[in-house]
Amino acid sequence: MNQQVEAKLTLFAENFYSIKDEFAWHEPMAKRLSALVYTLADKSVDSGRIRECHNLIKGQVGAFSNFRGMLSVYMAAALSLSQEPERVLSETLYVYDLLKDQRFWGSDFLVATAYEIATNANRIDFERMAERTRGFYDEMKANHRFQVGSDDYIFSAMLALSGLDVHQGANTLKGIFIRLKESFGRFTNRNSLLTLAQMLTLSGNKDECVQYIAKLSHALRKRKLKLDNAYTLPSLAVLSMLNMDHTMLTEEIIEARDFLREQKSFGGFSVSIHELMLYVVALMTHTHIGEAQKNVTQASVTTSVTNLIIAQQVAIMVSISAATAAGAGGC
Repeated sequence: MNQQVEAKLTLFAENFYSIKDEFAWHEPMAKRLSALVYTLADKSVDSGRIRECHNLIKGQVGAFSNFRGMLSVYMAAALSLSQEPERVLSETLYVYDLLKDQRFWGSDFLVATAYEIATNANRIDFERMAERTRGFYDEMKANHRFQVGSDDYIFSAMLALSGLDVHQGANTLKGIFIRLKESFGRFTNRNSLLTLAQMLTLSGNKDECVQYIAKLSHALRKRKLKLDNAYTLPSLAVLSMLNMDHTMLTEEIIEARDFLREQKSFGGFSVSIHELMLYVVALMTHTHIGEAQKNVTQASVTTSVTNLIIAQQVAIMVSISAATAAGAGGC
């Protein structure tokens, strides 16, 4: 296996082991997402600083605030990597209120959406971005009535931040969604296809990537790697950025999967195969793209990569939400 990929996977496993006992009563998937955030920043987890930021959040919001929900550890981890966590939190809270003024329902996803805008737009543009986020959400809802929900808040914000025209961007997304349905068949989860279409719209890749993704999915299935289920399908958009030979890419994914599965706290009884694959794909692609970017200066390429990395984290958030809801339903 590629040594850089192995090193990234090792750091991720070590980061999760460092954070898991610090927040013993919190959702394990949220802690793994926190470990991923640190790993993507090439840093070892600083549990003490995460705890400080977690306390900062608790000091700024009420006991029943969504900021203290299932993603609170993730938010604390993200803030802890900032040089000015107090300012970032203050601006995130401000954007959160702006989004609620735009008739968005309060939720963990809206917290993450507010953070996305607060950290990627100038304060003077916060109100305009909140309005554009509403515009993209309404256009997507009109085009995909039964697929669009609160988990699409974050992608609406990412599309708003991209600079795409609202109507044109929504129509581009719709066109990609239709082509994906034709490629994957009618039995494929429509929500996942929409997420995949959103990611391809953000990355700027269209027809050629739709074809590549369909072929890659087939190649993976031949090796009994199913990345086309409800939660892992969007990972194919990330993998498409590598533009690697299908056979080589499949072999490396298998090696990375097996390596991470062998790490402490990542066995079959601790992490589902679908969740495991989300981390494998995120870390593997981040490593390869990071190496390639050393000789790339185009801002458009950097933006596409950043969007896909963030979008991968969104896919994990959706998985966390679904897992938590399933657990609540079983009680």
